[in-house]
Amino acid sequence: MNRLAHEQSPYLLQHASNPVDWWPWSQQAKEEAERRDTPILLSVGYASCHWCHVMARESFEDAETAAYMNAHFVCVKVDREERPDVDAVYMEAVQAATGHGGWPMTVFLTPGGEPFYFGTYFPPRPLHGTPAFRQVLEGVRAAWADRREEVADVAARVTADLTGRALGLPADASPPGPDALGAALLGLTRDYDSRHGGFGGAPKFPPVMVLEFLLRHHARTGAEGALQMAADTAEHMARGGIYDQLGGGFARYAVDREWIVPHFEKTLSDNALLCRFYAHLWRATGSALARRVALETADFLVRELRTPEGGFASALDADSDDGTGRHVEGASYVWTPEQLREVLGEDDAALAAAHYGVTPEGTFEHGSSVLRLPRTDGFDSPPVDAARLDRIRCALLAARDERPAPGRDDKVVAAWNGLAIAALAETGAYFDRPDLVEAALGAADLLVRVHLDTHGRLSRTSRDGRTGTNTGVLEDYADVAEGFLTLASVTGEGVWTDFAGLLLDHVLDRFRDDSGALYDTAADAETLIHRPQDPTDNATPSGWNAAAGALLTYAALTGSTPHRAAAEQALSVVRALAPRAPRFVGHGLAVAEALLAGPYEVAVVGAPEDPRTRALHRTALLATSPGTVVAAGPPSPAPEFPLLADRPLVDGTPAAYLCRGFVCDRPETDPDEVARRLGSHEA
Repeated sequence: MNRLAHEQSPYLLQHASNPVDWWPWSQQAKEEAERRDTPILLSVGYASCHWCHVMARESFEDAETAAYMNAHFVCVKVDREERPDVDAVYMEAVQAATGHGGWPMTVFLTPGGEPFYFGTYFPPRPLHGTPAFRQVLEGVRAAWADRREEVADVAARVTADLTGRALGLPADASPPGPDALGAALLGLTRDYDSRHGGFGGAPKFPPVMVLEFLLRHHARTGAEGALQMAADTAEHMARGGIYDQLGGGFARYAVDREWIVPHFEKTLSDNALLCRFYAHLWRATGSALARRVALETADFLVRELRTPEGGFASALDADSDDGTGRHVEGASYVWTPEQLREVLGEDDAALAAAHYGVTPEGTFEHGSSVLRLPRTDGFDSPPVDAARLDRIRCALLAARDERPAPGRDDKVVAAWNGLAIAALAETGAYFDRPDLVEAALGAADLLVRVHLDTHGRLSRTSRDGRTGTNTGVLEDYADVAEGFLTLASVTGEGVWTDFAGLLLDHVLDRFRDDSGALYDTAADAETLIHRPQDPTDNATPSGWNAAAGALLTYAALTGSTPHRAAAEQALSVVRALAPRAPRFVGHGLAVAEALLAGPYEVAVVGAPEDPRTRALHRTALLATSPGTVVAAGPPSPAPEFPLLADRPLVDGTPAAYLCRGFVCDRPETDPDEVARRLGSHEA
């Protein structure tokens, strides 16, 4: 009997009808393996994973393969987005053994959970040196039956290697200084693709945390090269096929170095981070490109990922029905010249083909093209006949909406909703879009009502307003705290600071050891073969770096010395990594820039409905000085923010106090002077 039918995860539910006798990750599955004296076959993936779908069709839906799996293994299916701790532990083993990783991840374990054979996707027949899945199954079964001592030895050595990798803080637990950040910039410059933007070769992922560091480094030092790398990469991505030119939002990554052909999956986490980055790029430069992409991406998040409960779903699938019943990657998004003519007619189709780079040869499969903007004129200059092109875009989007839609993974992940809250709150504030701020408030309300228990502990996931059994990991606490702190600055509602403080208390109490090092899981979480811990960023900021950022922001808003000290301790690892691996600690580098800048603490005192207060508040929010925090509210003997305490009006006029470490300069009543001092920009 397949046991996945009662799970919450859309990924596990995708496999509920497989003939494989799947178990969810559980102690019961380990006990069953022990009882039967068989290995565990652990398969890890996620709902919008293209190759996960491929392996499912080829192997897990095949009756003969499933029968062999059921006879010789206890088969366990894990959604990596629900259980990032399980994924991290075994992915570390896969990467150490094979030199690469990816999903679906396929690992064979002893009944005690110790890994001894590793891989990712296995085809149904041998392919390019990769054995067939059936060959792997037969080989592992034979090794378990005939070479048990060898298997046990491998499992013990791998497990010992993993458990010996605990990361302590450097002896000098101090954060990166100007020299370390300068060395990081130099390393990024060496790896920069000056022709196409981004770093390294194919495949190319949006390096969003690094781009945020570059913006902050420019704001602090004036280094034009840092800003140029960030702006040029942003333009290449926005022109490329990785950006949805019709509906907004970014695909997961580009398979080529020119950003033309994407892997079409669209995730909440990527788009929340990119929405916020483009808003910050506009804040720094006034770029029309950045404004358009930030707003279109925000609208994509609200239109296509918001759930009925007010949260945001995890992802849209890469695959969809191509109209013949086959699920094909990118089917929803690509166009042929003939399809353009069917929708637009001959003349408009010709203009659309030229504008979006659609050719008879195609840029994707079977003569189809991914839409992009290969114009040679400046991006910010209006194209000829902009109104006509806008009508074309609307017509194509309406036609695309008639196509079968990609599947949606509608589980709500706490960490990624925290990222979305921060992005939507700031984008709404910058561009006078109160609807986006309301969407951020709706998601925050869901997290408080559904994910947060009475002790301040977070559940990682929910679906249909009900939480699963998965406890929050470090990135959940850190990213949700960051979202709440951003919401507090934008709305002037101090309660969000209080909620953030509750979460960060758990970070300090349950996710740190005595040295100040951080772990991905809480001390009282399920015990795995080792406790995962990683200060390097991946597609999202590492929990370690995200926690450092949230701790620093909270300290700036509240004056808490312990939170600032914990942030500085955490950043000491970034100091060690900055010169040799800057691409993998971009978020930590960005937090370090804020630390060097102070950061500024801006207390805006005045009646919220007073236009003068609103002008000062908006100017403070638009500050480019790294990590600037803003507290806004009326004068009060018991203000909602500690930063507002003892900050009176100036001659009855709203005022902004610019402070560092709660020590303030003379208050300013002129928004232009506040803008000059904070580097604020108004386009």
